[in-house]
Amino acid sequence: MIIAIDGPAASGKGTLGKRLAAHYGYRHLDTGLIYRAVAKAMLDASAALTDEVRAAAIAQALDPGMFGDPALKSQAVGEAASVVSALPRVRDALLAFQRSFAAGPPGAVLDGRDIGTVICPDADVKIFVIAEPQVRARRRALEMLGRGEAADEAAVLADILKRDERDRNRAAAPLKRADDAHELDNSNLDIEGGVKAAIAIVERIRAAR
Repeated sequence: MIIAIDGPAASGKGTLGKRLAAHYGYRHLDTGLIYRAVAKAMLDASAALTDEVRAAAIAQALDPGMFGDPALKSQAVGEAASVVSALPRVRDALLAFQRSFAAGPPGAVLDGRDIGTVICPDADVKIFVIAEPQVRARRRALEMLGRGEAADEAAVLADILKRDERDRNRAAAPLKRADDAHELDNSNLDIEGGVKAAIAIVERIRAAR
């Protein structure tokens, strides 16, 4: 089974992806980390984030061992990843990697922004996670404080709104809900409540089959 989880920044999709994978014994891929890894490599090389040729070359040579680097979670890398992920050649370079991961046994949970629409359009379960921008900004600020980073909630909110606009309007694989995706509003749910709601969606689909 392939479970695709999509949604905007800080909506909680990554946490849901990890928990669903653990619940069902599947593998999990936070596809945002792939783009963050490319973005960090670009920043480390002092390359222009809009240099599509260089970014695509980095994407093609990406080492999955980089995905555990704590620096990938920083606000600066996240902002850079939002720019890099809009480059068509970068998305093309990473498409095969993501699809190969999804196809492997015993099953997979992938979370991102275009899993149900582009990466795995035939996924068995598609969940589109949403949450109010103010709620997402508060959660992201708390995450940053937890990592020892400075966090201005108003600035985080402004960045989230900017990223939402870029993600929804980019030419390559824009963020949108797949026609057959189940929406999960995570605004007023804690982690356990969100996980319970996501599992309920999966079980309803499994029972129908």
